[in-house]
Amino acid sequence: MNAVVVIPARYASTRLPGKLILPEVKTVTGKYIIEHVYQNVKQAKRIHKVIVATDNQLIYDIVKGFGGEVEMTSVTHTSGTDRIAEVAGRLDADVIVNVQGDEPEANANMIDQVIEVLVEDKEAVMATLANMIKDAKELANSNVVKVVLDNCGYALYFSRSQIPFVRDDKDPIKVPGLTFLKHLGIYAYQRDFLLKYPKLPPSPLEDAEKLEQLRALSNGYKIKVAITNYTSRGIDTREDLTAFMERYKHD
Repeated sequence: MNAVVVIPARYASTRLPGKLILPEVKTVTGKYIIEHVYQNVKQAKRIHKVIVATDNQLIYDIVKGFGGEVEMTSVTHTSGTDRIAEVAGRLDADVIVNVQGDEPEANANMIDQVIEVLVEDKEAVMATLANMIKDAKELANSNVVKVVLDNCGYALYFSRSQIPFVRDDKDPIKVPGLTFLKHLGIYAYQRDFLLKYPKLPPSPLEDAEKLEQLRALSNGYKIKVAITNYTSRGIDTREDLTAFMERYKHD
């Protein structure tokens, strides 16, 4: 299978504008956030190449500056998936992997794992990864996307809320036999499906949760989810950014 990683990278962010190329991150860690993502992903063994997809000239120039491959895309895209679909239309590849541009701790092994999961499953058009949640604060955090699975490992639903909900005022983390899963921001797509994706009818669920993967579920497509020991934390807020730089300094 010929697999290509595409990293959607936009400048705008309601909570942390320009986060992918903040100079303070480069000062502390030696690299921009988008550079961390690119260099980490590049180490994956099952990929052909890595491309950053952006509509911003500053991001384009910085990626070029550190030697990365980058393509300019339309400014009209409303989601990262739409952006990578544009690039995928110009690629000769079987599998396209979407890695978020704000996940500087993305691990190359995660890339190889999500590709393997998709290639081995004949029913899924998408694959993604999840971690077990063991902390009550993380479970309650709406920035942490949760996922529940069926008995075959396919996603039933993704939500920013706690799913499943535990009744009777019990501590959900301590309920025997119950597992909570954190969704990681990485997807592998069959290229043919990805090209159809922007044309699928938007889902009210997608709009309510602001989770574009719900469009696939709402239209009857299967997403295979593998539970992994690897983890990655996205940079959504100033607190996330500070925590990442602190971890980097102490590693």
